[in-house]
Amino acid sequence: MEIGAFTFADVAIGPGVDAARRVPELIEEIVLADQVGLDVFGIGEHHRAGFAAPAPAVILAAAAARTRNIRLTSAVTVLSSDDPVRVFEQFTAADLVSRGRVEIMAGRGALLDSFRLFGQDVQDYDALFAEKLDLLLALRSGKPVTWSGRFRAPLVDELILPRPVQDPLPVWLGVGGNPGSVVRAGRLGLPMALAMLGGHPARFAPLLDLHRQALEQSGHAPQPSAVTLHGFVARTSQGAADTYYPADAELFASVLGERGVPRMTRAEFDEKAGPLGVYAVGSPQQVIEKLLLHHELFGHQRTLIQLAVGSLPHLELMRAIELLGTEVAPVVRAEVRRRRAAQADSTLGGREI
Repeated sequence: MEIGAFTFADVAIGPGVDAARRVPELIEEIVLADQVGLDVFGIGEHHRAGFAAPAPAVILAAAAARTRNIRLTSAVTVLSSDDPVRVFEQFTAADLVSRGRVEIMAGRGALLDSFRLFGQDVQDYDALFAEKLDLLLALRSGKPVTWSGRFRAPLVDELILPRPVQDPLPVWLGVGGNPGSVVRAGRLGLPMALAMLGGHPARFAPLLDLHRQALEQSGHAPQPSAVTLHGFVARTSQGAADTYYPADAELFASVLGERGVPRMTRAEFDEKAGPLGVYAVGSPQQVIEKLLLHHELFGHQRTLIQLAVGSLPHLELMRAIELLGTEVAPVVRAEVRRRRAAQADSTLGGREI
């Protein structure tokens, strides 16, 4: 079980922290995550007010130069409105800086600002993604690529150089709960990261099962799966909720308010953070219990928690990262290993050796 964090490099809406302050703070948070033993850190791409990371590969490369072990991923790269050649080159550069620790999490994008900025038609939302994902996977194969499609110029016998350290450069598919996207990940033999934003966690289990089934039916080897969720760790459950709720409510108000969605109330937040909710907010022990519940439901290999949201202060984030790395992650990993060993022993116990 890999445990990590991700962020969209949020900055306060209106007066508050600006990007020139937030991005260096974010680098410090990634450095700390590496030092305390977290496995992965992700940066998501947005192109609007309130977010400071329209180019995650650049920030990941900066973090790569100051870290040693932690894996660094986009969360997500909005591939539909980007050029796969340029995406591959940028993440190759970051992979070279990191000496082989960078990943791409490709997605269609929940917000549509990048389509406007880069001149893509939202009516082609899925066709753009399918075509560009096909090209990205061809580019990482290590063989010269001859390719043509609807949305960019063709390639004839092109080998993109330099090559990344990792062969192939890891590509995950980020999905938001659409079964068709889950099946696509399995059909292509890709690992999948599933975003969980609300409802009971159990409702997501069939989607992770669907990914495994699609992999098997398409003749691919098993691939890892991940879940991404909102969460926060503090010394006490009250402290975690009191710190995280205002920032989380601010984030959703800024993104969903324009669509007429009412602001999240404290009661709604408390339900999400409760024992049957999808959030992992609380003391170290409460977050441990929530992550182990998720693993029992899903059998997944990676959890990424969106600790940094809205205007949440940098120092509070640093404390949360430290607690996640030193008190939560070791216990969760050890318990998952114990459960798997017990399951293996149980399976062998029923056979003749």
